[in-house]
Amino acid sequence: MTGSIGGATRALLAGLLAVAWAVAAHFGSSGRGDLDLNAAIALAPIVFSLLALAVRGPGRALAMIALPLGAAALFMTWQTVRVNVAFLYFLQNFGVNLALATLFGRTLAGPGEPLVTRLARTVEGPHLSPRKLHYTRQVTQAWTVFFIANASLSAGLYFTVSAEAWSIYANLLGGPLVVAMFVAEHLWRRRVLPAAERPSLATVVRAWRQHRSTPAA
Repeated sequence: MTGSIGGATRALLAGLLAVAWAVAAHFGSSGRGDLDLNAAIALAPIVFSLLALAVRGPGRALAMIALPLGAAALFMTWQTVRVNVAFLYFLQNFGVNLALATLFGRTLAGPGEPLVTRLARTVEGPHLSPRKLHYTRQVTQAWTVFFIANASLSAGLYFTVSAEAWSIYANLLGGPLVVAMFVAEHLWRRRVLPAAERPSLATVVRAWRQHRSTPAA
């Protein structure tokens, strides 16, 4: 019971943090508020990622080099960075979607198994039915297309409309679009798989966490 409450609390805090980040990103991309603060918030994920790599990641040596070099570059270019916050958010949005598309898409080529198939084996065991194998491959393809479409639309909007209009799509609608994709996948799963082969949401989350904890991930 305590574990469930703790998990719900962490999920709630993560959700609130995601909403706060989306709002801050939108205001920063729109040029509202203090320019220095906006730039600092936009750079925070990059800095934290490099710090995490420097502490325990496989790219520790590279991160240790990148941190001081990046700090020096920021010091010299800060006046330019602070007035181009929207571009920082665009790079993050485009890069994350492209990275996720690669994460899913690269498992569709070659002799290995699609990512969602591997996740299913993690929690359901090595023996999956032919129907489940076909379904997990389709889901991997769907997520690949989803992230490619997101990256493409983000780039198209950024270079053709105002930064504020782009930010509505990338920062405010990005999260809800991912949730909508999960809902659509859940409804499709109920349609094509029997009840015995449909994992719960908790099972899906557990499989993803186990995948992330492996060295390759």
